[in-house]
Amino acid sequence: MADYQIINPYSGELIEAYDFHTKEQVAEAIQILVEGRSKQLATPAFERSNILLKLAQLLLERKEDLARAITEETGKTISDSRVEIDRAYNTALSSAMEARNINGEALDSDAFPPMREKIGVVLWKPLGTVLCITPFNFPINIAVHKIGPAFAAGNTILFKPGPQNKRSAELLVELCYAAGMDKSVLQMLIPDIEATSFAVSHREIHAVNFTGGTATANAIAANAGYKKMLFELGGNDPLIVMPDADLDAAVAATINQRFATAGQRCTAAKRLFVHSQVFDAFAEKLVSATAKLKVGDPAEDDTFVGPLIHAAAANEVEGRIASAVDAGAKVLFGHRREGNILWPTILENVADEAELVAEETFGPVVPLRKFDDESELVSLINNSPFGLQAGVFTQNLALAKRLYNQLDVGLLAVNDGPGFRAEHFPFGGVKESGVGREGVRYAIREMSYQKTLVI
Repeated sequence: MADYQIINPYSGELIEAYDFHTKEQVAEAIQILVEGRSKQLATPAFERSNILLKLAQLLLERKEDLARAITEETGKTISDSRVEIDRAYNTALSSAMEARNINGEALDSDAFPPMREKIGVVLWKPLGTVLCITPFNFPINIAVHKIGPAFAAGNTILFKPGPQNKRSAELLVELCYAAGMDKSVLQMLIPDIEATSFAVSHREIHAVNFTGGTATANAIAANAGYKKMLFELGGNDPLIVMPDADLDAAVAATINQRFATAGQRCTAAKRLFVHSQVFDAFAEKLVSATAKLKVGDPAEDDTFVGPLIHAAAANEVEGRIASAVDAGAKVLFGHRREGNILWPTILENVADEAELVAEETFGPVVPLRKFDDESELVSLINNSPFGLQAGVFTQNLALAKRLYNQLDVGLLAVNDGPGFRAEHFPFGGVKESGVGREGVRYAIREMSYQKTLVI
């Protein structure tokens, strides 16, 4: 029997069954990439840029094929999958531009005595070989966020996609090769746990660029040894609605950043803090708008909420909702399930210690939390092991600046939700939300080191 089966989350149909790669195959791939470093060193920046430009164009040309593969594998709605490929195009394009713009600096030794009349030329150099590990929820764009900057910096790349994403990842790698990346520069494998651990600890892997859960990140960190680690982990991201908020805009952001992708994104608006002055009006508008969303077959163009990735994920979210309701939470909308589909659910009066809000919940559920006091709000938000992103709706710039300074997050979006992301902005959090930054220019630096020539 095969090691892994890719099951369509909506239909339950078997897409493909396959065996994981072994430790020996990982060792062979790493050796190929070690030998490929000389090719990368001999490839000038403009050529790497041109390859990435070609990849960007190929992503657009194969957009529909990639989008349909994502939808079949993950249950993401086809409209969401198409948006993901548009974003991946931007990521590849930005990587191409930044490949030409990896600049260092010149330092004058005589800034401090004694006078030595030396110049230090500081340049960014590739680390060597980078292990890139990606999750199921944005299988192409997150992969391009890792492969693009790693390649732009001059590294060779061992790419490990999520096992559910095998077909879409294979298509992406095919496009990378067609764009001009050599097989000695990019290798894709889906190893088992033992073989992945072997790769993480291998002395010829110089960085691990991982997006996923905190427990896995802890295991990687414990096993990696002395190498660079770039972790983009979970979040329990707040969206704040103040009395002066544009409620319609706040509702739209809540729906787009919580119910899209069936809530399965690290930056989803997972905790809604609504000021008591506008709580009832906001809740009414949110319920009304949510009731109009189409739930069901993710392959249909107008479906907004499709299935969760598998039954275990749906079971966990459904269980957390049920526990919150049993403890006194009130259901304003939803709390319904068919197969792996959970209807978008809106709750109020969820206890602060409930697992639904105390932990990261990967599903289409919005817990509304009433508040009155700004200091109470900051305490509630910061009392979390996570600190990825946050959003606030207000016209008060002074308030926004205070929250920016006080909240333990990597980004605060004003009059937008915590799900805001632009491919060239720095992206990452604090505390258990990760280490380092993605965003193309920043990721290039994370996967490079500074080397100095003194003349």
